[in-house]
Amino acid sequence: MAQYVDALTAQMASWAERCAAYEADTVYFGGGTPTLLSLPQWERLFDALHRHFRIRPDAEITAETNPATADLAYLRALRALGVNRLSMGVQSADAAELKALGRVHDFAQAQRTFADARAAGFENVSVDLMLGIPHQTRASLARTLREFIALAPEHISAYLLKIEDGTPFGRMRDTLPLPDEDLQCELYHDTVATLAAAGYARYEISNFARPDRPSRHNLRYWQGRPYLGLGLAAHSDLGGRRFSAGRDLAAYLAGEWIEESEEIGEEERRAEYIMLRLRLEEGISFADYRARFGRDFRKEFDAVLDPYRRAGLVREEGDRLRLTTEGMLLSNTVLADLLAEI
Repeated sequence: MAQYVDALTAQMASWAERCAAYEADTVYFGGGTPTLLSLPQWERLFDALHRHFRIRPDAEITAETNPATADLAYLRALRALGVNRLSMGVQSADAAELKALGRVHDFAQAQRTFADARAAGFENVSVDLMLGIPHQTRASLARTLREFIALAPEHISAYLLKIEDGTPFGRMRDTLPLPDEDLQCELYHDTVATLAAAGYARYEISNFARPDRPSRHNLRYWQGRPYLGLGLAAHSDLGGRRFSAGRDLAAYLAGEWIEESEEIGEEERRAEYIMLRLRLEEGISFADYRARFGRDFRKEFDAVLDPYRRAGLVREEGDRLRLTTEGMLLSNTVLADLLAEI
């Protein structure tokens, strides 16, 4: 970890001049469990961050953490350094579901870590909830939602489990006791309804927040705004270019950071705009689309969208096109048809 912090601070220094014109309004420490770092290592990162970049005084600065990886003293030190938002990987309140996911914590540990975060002065905490996991039922999800709401976080991310090839779950795919697709839809509907009743507005397919507490950082991605990614395998979209660092740890530690880079053409930008904006509750603004691309969205896609309107998967309200809740569950189908027209 010490070598990694050395490489990361060196990478920050290499970007200082090229980012002189930018002022960062969000910073996000993620990509695993950064709270495994020592506090002196965190101090080095924040020293480099402020030395090489301009950070707005009101910037949202998030650190991911898992229960039982940070105690009260540690969280107080993070808060003093400038971290003002925590994203906590809780996933479930059910012991059997956490065990099936291979999590090392139980929900009691998550409750203690959350209480420590509050005691440390964190007034903006997000918790992760996972849907469609082994053994999950509507009843077990209802219990988990009650426990999560009782914590009173400002933000809840609720993602459907995705089984990836080459992972332990991928190799166990045929034997895992997973909810079927119909039950997954019910779990999602239950989550949306329960969180809405508790005051959490859905602002993106999988993200729910108290008023004025959406993730400002993640909104940058979904709204297509520029960002710089630093660290192993980190991706960036800056100055009209997309680029990424490699996944080879030894190479990264040796200072070999850029693996690939590409210019993004208008067609790809339009496709990304449509895909990302339809993930958001605010949807696509026809006026914004015309301002960005000089095109009339309705004329381009009206025929494609017509059957989805009739099926209740999309709706138009004034200047905007949005996916309905059913449409969000079938968003890949809607998007495939829209993007085929580009």
